[in-house]
Parts: sequence; structure tokens; C-alpha cells
Amino acid sequence: MTWTMPHEGERQDRLWLAWPTQGYTLGDTEADAQLARETWAAVANAAANFEPVSVVVHPRDVEIAARFLDTEIEMRVREIDDAWIRDSGPTFVRDEIGRLGAVTWVFNGWGQQEWATWEHDSTLAPDVAAWMGATRIDSELVNEGGGIHVDGLGTVLVTETVQRDPHRNPGWARADIEAELARTIGAQTVVWLPRGLTRDSDTYGTRGHVDIVATMPSPGRVLLHDQRDAGHPDHDVSAQIRDVLTDAVDAMGKPFEIVELPAPAVLRDDDGFVDYSYVNHVLVNGGVLACAFGDPHDADAADILRDAYPGREVVAIDARPLFERGGGIHCITQQQPAVGG
Repeated sequence: MTWTMPHEGERQDRLWLAWPTQGYTLGDTEADAQLARETWAAVANAAANFEPVSVVVHPRDVEIAARFLDTEIEMRVREIDDAWIRDSGPTFVRDEIGRLGAVTWVFNGWGQQEWATWEHDSTLAPDVAAWMGATRIDSELVNEGGGIHVDGLGTVLVTETVQRDPHRNPGWARADIEAELARTIGAQTVVWLPRGLTRDSDTYGTRGHVDIVATMPSPGRVLLHDQRDAGHPDHDVSAQIRDVLTDAVDAMGKPFEIVELPAPAVLRDDDGFVDYSYVNHVLVNGGVLACAFGDPHDADAADILRDAYPGREVVAIDARPLFERGGGIHCITQQQPAVGG
């Protein structure tokens, strides 16, 4: 049996989220918690205009979540630690006759981060797979959904600082990781980017998830986070990644067309250099849920996304509260591809 992770732009049966429940994600004050809930709900409610949405909710938060989420959104109740289901949930795949599978990576809190807890999140993926009747593809690779991007034809983007992180996969060589990605998601060509954005290696970061750096909107094309201000450390990161992509080829043996997606004009917040990125969008049926930052570059980025995804409606959502907590719209969502029919 061969499993393949479809491109995110293929038809989806639903979009998954998890509800913010505790710790740094909710914040220190009731105002912080209100903002987190409003932002997660804004993403879920926007997605529900395009396709079914399921949200995993801790038992203690059911009444709270119901006040924020539209009534058509399904709530799945179970204990969770955090709200980044892209990483703690399964990666959905399909086999050669279209049956649904779910890769259950090992989740260890983004490489055993000191601030993270994962007692419940480490077992979330198998439960989601069971709820959907998906075939489980268990893996010993410590990995997160935000650490991979695919074109659906065998090309996978990853970063050296995630899959080869000694706090994730000590002793795993590139060849070992590539073999496991081939077995689980159908990887034929793995493009190794050197690292992620600078802020993503600070507190509450992932040590370099690819879904904030680059994505493939269609086979042969890459949207690249382009920090154009030389005063920001990600200016050099963008250049490094551009160099790698310029020399790389996809699973078809073809070079990439690189489309530069400008970083927001804002460079810093109260905690230092930001990693705000328009790359961290998610596709839904007929739409793109795009990050906005109240920034002069928001409109230009939306135009680039419309060009990259012709025929889709681009819905901009203020993602600053997400990035303040360590991620973006793609990070809090996980698509489930359509099967059958």
C-alpha cells in the first residue's frame, strides 16, 4: 500500500482546529484569554463558510468555546494541552484507491521545549484518526505538520533544524528521515532548507518550521518569505533559502519558479524582531485564509496569494495575536483531504 499526502489545495472534507485552553497560549490576563479565543474563533468561523470544521475542545472549555464558535462547527471533546493541531494532530494521507490514512508522528513538544506540555497532545493524533475512521500509519519520527510542505506529487520541503533536531531525532541521518517520509507521506524528493526564521528559534518557537518560510502553491512553484530589510536578521535567512531553492529541483526533476512573498514592513514588537509571515496561510475549499498584520504590505501579499491560487477567495484575518503566541493561521489548522466520490 502506498500513501501520499495530497496537496493542500485539493478538495477537503473538513478543517481541524484545537481550542486554546491554558498556559502561554491563553496568556496571563482575562484580556489575553479573550483575544486568543476571538482569534482562534475567527479562523474557525471563516473556514466554516467554505467547508465543515471540527474543533477539539478540552472538557472544561466546552461552554466557553460554544460562545465563540458558529453553531455549525463541530466540537470534539477530549483533554488537550495546547492549541496547535497542525503539529499535535495527524497528517492526513490517501492510498492509491483513495482511502484515508493518518500519519501519527511522535509529538514531544517541539523538541522537548521547556515551556511545553504534551501529555495529552502526544496521543491526540491517534484519536483524531479513529474519529474519522482513517487507517493509522504510526511513525517513530518526531515530526510536526508545520515541519513539512508538499506539492502532492512527491516533493517535500523540510528544514535541517526540525527533522534533524537532536532534541527530536538524535541519530537519524538525512537518508533515514527521507526513507520515513517516503513510507508515510509518499516523498520522492526531499528539499532540505537550512533553517527557519529567526524568531522561530526563540522562546515559544519551533526551531524552524517550514510553513512560515516557504510553501508550494502548485507543482513547480514556491512562495518564499522575502525579508527585504537588511536590518532584520531574516534578510540573510531569506537569501540562504533562496539560494537552496534556486539550485533545487522537484520530484519531476524540474527547477522551481520562486515567487517572493514580501515580509510585512513592521520589523519588531516588544519582544524583538518579528517573524510575521504571509506564507503561513491555509487553503480551504474555494478559499485562502490569509494572515494580516495591519501592515502596509497586507494588500500586496493578498494580491500575490490571489495570483498563486486563481479562483479562490482570499480572506484576511489579523494574525498578530497568533504570532505573539508562537505561530500563525497554518499552525492552528490541519486539513483533512476528501476521499471517495
